[in-house]
Amino acid sequence: MEKKPLVLLVDDEQDLCTLMQMSLSRMGIDTHIAYRLQEAVQALKTHQYDACLTDLNLPDGNGLSLVDFIAQNYPNLPVAVLTAYGNMDIAIAALKAGAFDFVSKPINQKHLEQLLQKAFNQPINQLHIQEDTLEHRLLIGQSLPIQQLRITLKKIARSQAPVFITGESGTGKEVVANLVHRLSNRNEGPFIAINCGAIPTELMESELFGHRKGSFTGATQDKQGLILSAHGGSLFLDEIAELPLTMQVKLLRAVQEKRIRPIGSDTEIDVDFRVISASHQDLEALVQQGKFRQDLYFRIHVMDIVLPALRERGNDIILLAQHFIQKICQEWDIPVKPLSERAREFLLAQYYPGNVRELRNMMERAITLSDESSIDLPHLQTAPLRPIAQTNYTNATQQGTVGNDQLSHVPSRKLPEEGLELYLEKIEKEILMNALNLTHWNRTLAAKKLGMSFRSLRYRLKKFGLDGEDDSV
Repeated sequence: MEKKPLVLLVDDEQDLCTLMQMSLSRMGIDTHIAYRLQEAVQALKTHQYDACLTDLNLPDGNGLSLVDFIAQNYPNLPVAVLTAYGNMDIAIAALKAGAFDFVSKPINQKHLEQLLQKAFNQPINQLHIQEDTLEHRLLIGQSLPIQQLRITLKKIARSQAPVFITGESGTGKEVVANLVHRLSNRNEGPFIAINCGAIPTELMESELFGHRKGSFTGATQDKQGLILSAHGGSLFLDEIAELPLTMQVKLLRAVQEKRIRPIGSDTEIDVDFRVISASHQDLEALVQQGKFRQDLYFRIHVMDIVLPALRERGNDIILLAQHFIQKICQEWDIPVKPLSERAREFLLAQYYPGNVRELRNMMERAITLSDESSIDLPHLQTAPLRPIAQTNYTNATQQGTVGNDQLSHVPSRKLPEEGLELYLEKIEKEILMNALNLTHWNRTLAAKKLGMSFRSLRYRLKKFGLDGEDDSV
C-alpha cells in the first residue's frame, strides 16, 4: 500500500486547522497540527514531512521565523505561508526567505490542492540531477557571474514565487526563463512565452485572456487565451514594460487571484500558473514616471535574476563562441572551424552591445566568410558594404561635385556572382544587424531608425532567422 503524504499544519485557529485537516484528508493526505511555533519546531525534529503550511502570526513567534528555520535545517521541505488579506507584503517577504508559495485566507480548496500537488510533484533528489544537467548545458561558462547564477537558480527552482529577470538585450532572458521552468516542479506543464511588445494593443486582451464567440466583430469562435494555455506550467512575459496601463490592471488581478475572465464571458476561470517576467528597462524608474503600476511591480518583483552582460564574463566569450561554431557547423553539415589565436584575442576585446545574441551572429557571419579550415581575424571584422571608389563617388554625387563629364571616370562595380536577389538579401541582413546592434536589440527602436513598422521588421527578422534566442547563454 502506497504511503500517504504527511503535511504539518501550523496555525493557532483550531477551527481552521480542523477544516483544513478534513479537506486534506479527502485528498488522501495525512496531517499533523501545531498551534504554536515551538510545537512546530519539535514536530519537525520528530517526524519527516512532505510539506508544511504555516500561518504568519503565531502566539509565540512569527511564521517567518519558522520559514527561516526550515530553510536552514530542512532545505528540501516545501513550506507554504497562510496569509490573510492585506498581508501580501509579508507573504512576499516569506517567499524571499525561502517559502515555496503562499495561500490566501479564506482558503480556496482548489488552490490548496494545486499547491500541494506541486509540492509533491517531484522528488528533490531527481530535481538535483536534472538541475546539474540543464544548468551546465544551457548556462555555458565558468565565470563568477555564471556560477552565482546557477546557485540562484537552485533556490528559485524550489519556489512558486514570481520571478523577474533583468539584463541588457541579448543576454538570454528567455533562455533563463525557460530554464527556471524546466528546473521547477512545473516542468511537465507548458512554458508559454509572450513578447508584450509584439502584440498590437487592440488585440492584447484577446490574446492574453481569450474571448467568446460573438463578443466582438470578427470573433467567429471561442479562443483560449495565452494565460490559460499556461495552466499547470509557467507564463513568461518578456518586455513586460511594454504592457499598456489598462492591461497591467487586468494582469495584476490574474496573477494575484489566479483567475481570468475571457472577453464576452460572464464567468471566471481558475488558472494555475507561475509568472516569470523580464525587461531590459528600469521598471522602478517607470513606476516613478507613472508608466508602470506600482502594485504590479511589487507583485512580479519577488525573486530577482540579474543576467550579466557578456563583456563581464571573461573567457566565457571563447567558450560560447566555440559552442556556437560547433552548433552552426553541425546545422550546416560542414567541418567545425576552430578559432585562431588572433580571433580569440579580438573576441575578448569586444564590447558586445548585443551580448550573447550578437556573438552568435558574429560566429554565423565568420563561418560564412571563411573559406579556410579555421576562423581568423579578417572573418570577424566587418567589411565595408561598398568599395571605397564607389563610396567616394556616392558622397561626391550627394554633395553635387560630380559633373556629367566625370561619370565615365567612375570605376564600374563588379556584378555579384551570387545573383542580385541573394546579394540584396545579404546587404539587407547586414543593415538589419547594424540597426539592432546600435539599439541594443530594442526592436521597436530599430524599426523607427530604419523607418519601417514594427510588424515589417518582425517579418524581415523571421525571414533571416533572427527572431529567436539561442538555447544557451
